[in-house]
Amino acid sequence: MLARLAGNHALKQDLSAALRAGRLPHSILLAGEPGCGAGFAARCLAADYLYPHGGPHAEAVLRGEDSECLTVRGEGASGQIKVERIREAREKIQHSALSADAAGRVLFIYGAQALNGSSANAMLKIMEEPPEGVLFLLTASSTAAVLPTIRSRCAAYMIAPVETGECAAALRAAVPALDARQAADLAFLYEGRIGTALDALNDPAEKAARAAARELCRHVQARDTYRAAALLAKYEKDREGANRLLAQTMQAVSASLRRPGFDGLEADAAARLGRAAGEAARRMAANGNLRLALTLLAAEATAQDQSPLR
Repeated sequence: MLARLAGNHALKQDLSAALRAGRLPHSILLAGEPGCGAGFAARCLAADYLYPHGGPHAEAVLRGEDSECLTVRGEGASGQIKVERIREAREKIQHSALSADAAGRVLFIYGAQALNGSSANAMLKIMEEPPEGVLFLLTASSTAAVLPTIRSRCAAYMIAPVETGECAAALRAAVPALDARQAADLAFLYEGRIGTALDALNDPAEKAARAAARELCRHVQARDTYRAAALLAKYEKDREGANRLLAQTMQAVSASLRRPGFDGLEADAAARLGRAAGEAARRMAANGNLRLALTLLAAEATAQDQSPLR
């Protein structure tokens, strides 16, 4: 199943060789920025570990549905991984029987940077005395974001964005309705991050944010303060939606600076919008007034001069 992971050829070669030799480390950390596919890579590796000959069970692993896979991830407003979830996983590992079809069992820790002191200590107890046949697969946004005590007990691998042509091919395979130009534009926009591009296509909230970002780009290019402000006013009571819009806007700015005219935004307008969106993000991160932050974004992004309003 690792063969289904786009790009990352050296990583796939190393892990496949370790599997064949029976020398796969019992704890592996797969790190990569959001959208690069660390979670998918973990499931591919788990499928190859549990079911070397493939088949329906291996496909179930990729879908996150196999009974030999346990999953722990952050939850709640804090997004932290709770110590109770680690303890529950340990109990299941230690006191439940393995399936006759599987070569072992896998514990996924998605977003290992969300382990806090208590949950990390509980995780260490399992990792230091791993039950036979259990593979620990952790993902994280970066290796540096993971607590050193956890990181030091893992073999770490980086998941990188893929080349845009390979990304476009993967997008068309996943969404056959995409034509070649659409796939190529998405691959360019999201810089080879397949997961991020698929979210923009399939996740309703991200799809709406992408559409709004494109509209905002048009208004900024036209220096239409009224329409930009009217668009942004829709998010005055939706901080989560505003954050999504800003993230999609900054991605469009990046694409327009790399290829002027992308999303109808020329380089000078892209630079202006990028500065204004960055200021808006800073104000919002400081829990500033959302309405004011969005109003200033519209004014600064469409200002006739290039001096941001204060």
